[in-house]
Amino acid sequence: MIQYKSDTEALNDFLKKYNALRSEIGKVIVGQDEIVKTLLIAIFSRGHALLVGVPGLAKTLMVNTLSQVLGLTYSRIQFTPDLMPSDIIGTEILDQERKFKFIRGPVFANIILADEINRTPPKTQSALLEAMQEKAVTVAGVSHKLEEPFFVLATQNPIEQEGTYPLPEAQLDRFMFNIRLDYPTFEEEIQVVKNTTTMHSASLNVILAAEEIKYFQDLIRRIPVADNVYQYAVKLASLTRPGTALAHPWANNYLTWGAGPRASQYLILGAKCHAAVMGKYSPDIADVQAVATSILRHRFVRNYKAEAEGIKEEDIVNELLK
Repeated sequence: MIQYKSDTEALNDFLKKYNALRSEIGKVIVGQDEIVKTLLIAIFSRGHALLVGVPGLAKTLMVNTLSQVLGLTYSRIQFTPDLMPSDIIGTEILDQERKFKFIRGPVFANIILADEINRTPPKTQSALLEAMQEKAVTVAGVSHKLEEPFFVLATQNPIEQEGTYPLPEAQLDRFMFNIRLDYPTFEEEIQVVKNTTTMHSASLNVILAAEEIKYFQDLIRRIPVADNVYQYAVKLASLTRPGTALAHPWANNYLTWGAGPRASQYLILGAKCHAAVMGKYSPDIADVQAVATSILRHRFVRNYKAEAEGIKEEDIVNELLK
């Protein structure tokens, strides 16, 4: 049983553990500091993340490294057009005694890497919906609970659109963050090449066990938030909704529809965790702004006018934050 004298003491220890995690991950992952920070915020906020980036940016390595330093079980599911829901959640078979027996699928792990999630049809993509929201899967009318902590990290290639299936809005909304990966800097890439073309291999230490992660997830939810921060988060989500009383002019001009209430919830949870990793005991408006782009960019739909004028999701979020 993990015990601290107070939540303040627990938050101080959380910050130490978070910094230890960052330096341990840094043994393998060169650069990508903001990406690693956002992934850790998602884990401690009990959220899921969608990583969008071209091949070769170490998306798979990043998730594998995360699972090792967090001491969690890890499953990688390669999404392909012929993947079936039973390949993800598992299936029932007849055993030798002629009784049905449930064989667990790869979704029964703490960290799931859904590789190239948009390469499989919506029927299979939806197999993850219940797992992500309810932390359970249902097979033949029987519900099977997933072990917590449970975290889905899906990757998507932004270039090849041939043979891909866009993620349904309901599925996209389940992801707390939509994280865009960029190329490493010149110096970072030199370091990556040095590390991967020699005998260099880093040995990783486990920094947090599952029990501690669950404790810190609960701790993040207990962080107090001032009313003005709640109001700011809800107003920010409301600005994206065209045709409503609080709609921003850009929303009316460039959006078909806006973010739902889940955006407001994630803005507050993300701000709480962002405050904690910055050494603060309560979030302010700056913490909401720090997580806003990754939380909002996949929750509204641009109209034809926005696409014709080359207005990107990030441009809209930046305008709303002004």
